[in-house]
Amino acid sequence: MNCEYERAPDKVIQVEGQKIHCFDIDGENIDNKVVQGFGEEWLKFKNFSDAEIDSIASDYFDIINEKIVNNNTYAIDIGCGTGRWTKYLSKKAGFIEAVDPSSAIFSAAHLLNNTTNVRLTQASVETLPFKDNTFDFAMSIGVLHHIPDTQKAMKDCVKKVKPGGYFYTYLYYNFEERGLIFRTLFSLSNGLRKAVSQLPSNAKKVVCDVFAVTLYMPFIILARLLKKSGLKNLARRIPLYEYADKSFFIIRNDSLDRFGTSLEQRFSKSEIIEMMRNSGLEEIVISEGAPYYHAIGKKI
Repeated sequence: MNCEYERAPDKVIQVEGQKIHCFDIDGENIDNKVVQGFGEEWLKFKNFSDAEIDSIASDYFDIINEKIVNNNTYAIDIGCGTGRWTKYLSKKAGFIEAVDPSSAIFSAAHLLNNTTNVRLTQASVETLPFKDNTFDFAMSIGVLHHIPDTQKAMKDCVKKVKPGGYFYTYLYYNFEERGLIFRTLFSLSNGLRKAVSQLPSNAKKVVCDVFAVTLYMPFIILARLLKKSGLKNLARRIPLYEYADKSFFIIRNDSLDRFGTSLEQRFSKSEIIEMMRNSGLEEIVISEGAPYYHAIGKKI
């Protein structure tokens, strides 16, 4: 079901029984330091269980139905990281191209080593080796806000989708609906991110593990207690509530993801809708649930 590449790969390497087709990742709209950082992150956090993947996926893919993704769907996961979302959708789609510019693609080879309807490619958003109007469904989850020009990157993704196909994304929100206290806490944590992201790799990992315990867990434990006491509406107002039912492995992973990245952009709901429309999408749906904001649109 997969198509031929638009051009030949620079090299093909074998990792854990999987072929990885490697293309040039250089371009104007890429931050190589961020790419390196995510490669290091996903090489550390690569052993996701199926139960963990399914648990998180229920939040991310609540707006995806069988009309959008089914066994006839040719899909692409742009910025696949460890390949956890590729693995989840591989059970629903016909074939998926898993693409990442970083060394995380080697982690994807590990996680997807028994998945037969996936092909692994190392390439950036700007160097995707596929013809325009190729895919029934494309997704880029938690990626485009780490690219210097998010709007351009989204357009580069959408142009690979067939007319009538779908593009799905998750972009960090700017806390537009949160109160002063929440936004103040974020401002403080953002200052920490800017400092921690400049640390050497090993030091950064240690600091982010400490943050998982000292910064994340107090809020998460409080949210869990309120939720268990039947005060779910109050629990939802606690920062990091969305981690109340997540494992410590996920919390450590997301702490590194949050504080270890030097480039991070955040958007309002209206800004995301505008970017999606500018990319040629219509029938845009933004989920009402966390993580904020994940959205899907249909290509005109």
